[in-house]
Amino acid sequence: MQRFYRVEGPAKERCFYVATDAPLTAAELETLRWLLAETFEPEKFSANSLLNGRSTVVEIGPRLNFETAFSTNAVGICHSCGLNQVVRLERSRRYRLPENALTARFIAEHHDRMTECAYPAPLETFETGLAPEPVFTVPLLEEGIDSLRRINREMGFGMDPWDVDFYYRLFTERFRRNPTNVECFQLAQANSEHSRHWFFKGCLTIDGQPVPETLLGIIKSTLSAHPANSVIAFRDNSSAIRGFDILTILPAYPGRHSRFEATRVPYDLIFSAETHNFPSGVAPFPGAETGTGGRIRDVHATGRGSLVVAGTAGYGVGNLRLADFPIPGEEQKFAYPGNLASPLQILIEESNGASDYGNKFGEPLIQGFVRSFGLRLPGGERREWIKPIMFTGGVGQIDRRHVEKGKPEPGMCIVEIGGPAYRIGIGGGAASSMIQGENRE
Repeated sequence: MQRFYRVEGPAKERCFYVATDAPLTAAELETLRWLLAETFEPEKFSANSLLNGRSTVVEIGPRLNFETAFSTNAVGICHSCGLNQVVRLERSRRYRLPENALTARFIAEHHDRMTECAYPAPLETFETGLAPEPVFTVPLLEEGIDSLRRINREMGFGMDPWDVDFYYRLFTERFRRNPTNVECFQLAQANSEHSRHWFFKGCLTIDGQPVPETLLGIIKSTLSAHPANSVIAFRDNSSAIRGFDILTILPAYPGRHSRFEATRVPYDLIFSAETHNFPSGVAPFPGAETGTGGRIRDVHATGRGSLVVAGTAGYGVGNLRLADFPIPGEEQKFAYPGNLASPLQILIEESNGASDYGNKFGEPLIQGFVRSFGLRLPGGERREWIKPIMFTGGVGQIDRRHVEKGKPEPGMCIVEIGGPAYRIGIGGGAASSMIQGENRE
């Protein structure tokens, strides 16, 4: 494990941990130093810590049980430079605090509780000694439907009795085999209310009387009555409306090296929006950052591929309780969940996070809104945005020839790729299929 330090201010520095599967030569080590050092300030880079003096040093970095996106990118750059021995490269943040500083409070306010932790000492290895949970089969054939009910309860799949019965019959009668826990977990996520909107498509009964339409049917009724210039709606990753013929540059021969030519083609306008609420409450900066990134992904993934143009964002939080600017009506005695940041911290950091991801990607954030609200009603009821709102939307454009995705064909494999997933427990994935209050802190 190689360690390098780069100072970023009088009380902060970066530490780079580099793991290799073979020793680096002197020339390779110099190349690595060149990659990690600041281009115009090489004197601020060293193999020894640059935080000197009487102080307390706190180090915060990614959890070691999975490789970060930064490491994946950094390792790829190293390999492109001939440093094929590098297998993982992570970075941490080191802060120099006054001797009487409240270390625990500082750590709590400066790290992502889902993906980071404090390092009690400099890392010597990325190995944690933890073994991933092994894949196992759920014994439906041997133990019957109760085994599926048990794992549904233990792993928080959010399956209702209809789901349990459907998947039990699917595996025992059609596939005639036991499912694995991985398959059950995937089915719970992909078939959840978060992804499929079963509640919105369900039968409605009001005051004992069945309603002929579903909620989603009511929402779709305006489109059915007046489709107008709608191109994509209630399908795909974004919506789209009819656009215009524009003059752009395209490869003369797509798919291989060729010159660009000025070409007039029809481009349609697309829009996508989503929220990333609870993650932004737990870890505001990365939560909002991921919200914007996920929405940018949706704009890009529309049809057979499209282009981002500009973004918008909105935030709703509870009482801000500003020290030097009291807001009329704010209750000073309200308590907040221990697993969430304060409303003021959420507002500041999620705003920074949403803008940060767009800036990294090259999408400008051109408009948005902010709301804070928390009130005790005359009857004593408390109304407040305890679970914050983090809204992100984006405009894009798509070549009209690329609006329709390719059709799946029999025999095609379904491959799911991605990074680590967290069982956050409220709002997203399978948790969205749970009745409110079933899954409490």
